[in-house]
Amino acid sequence: MADRTFDRLYEQYHQSIYQFIYYMVRDRNVAEELVQDVYIKVLGSYENFDGKSNEKTWLFSIAKHLAIDYIRKENRQKRKWFGTIVSNEKIDAHDPDPLPEEIAVKKDEVRVVYEALGTCSLAHRQVLILRFIQSLSVRETAESLGWSESKVKTTQHRAIQQLRKILNTDEREEGNLETQSSRRRNRT
Repeated sequence: MADRTFDRLYEQYHQSIYQFIYYMVRDRNVAEELVQDVYIKVLGSYENFDGKSNEKTWLFSIAKHLAIDYIRKENRQKRKWFGTIVSNEKIDAHDPDPLPEEIAVKKDEVRVVYEALGTCSLAHRQVLILRFIQSLSVRETAESLGWSESKVKTTQHRAIQQLRKILNTDEREEGNLETQSSRRRNRT
């Protein structure tokens, strides 16, 4: 692989790959390490890249596999430590520090959506991140995940429904808290 090609891939996709992995694992340090692993794999396997998909979807596919492997490894560790079975879908390796993009867009609605995204299943989270944060097409998302386009569409539909349900529940809970708070103020 020529240095120019590697530099171009790194410059063009590094931030997107980092964001994707970060939203999957929710830990900055792990995300940085996994991004490095992505580019190590790229260095070792670019000659075998057959061009059936574009470079972007190929890179996201590598990133997806590394993130899932990490999550599975963490899951095994948690089961070993706690002696219980924890679903791959429910792992919470949360990093409380916000990304620069999150700091810039601290509106409550955005924060709530990202928090709700963290409660979604792994499959739902992957599709939502690739489709709406990384702006990949249905075809590119399918290629990145190794799924059919119809599976991406179905998963996207279900993920959006799940997010709406979560967001509506949160709104109702906030409304109840505000109502209770105003009742208390009125009593005094």
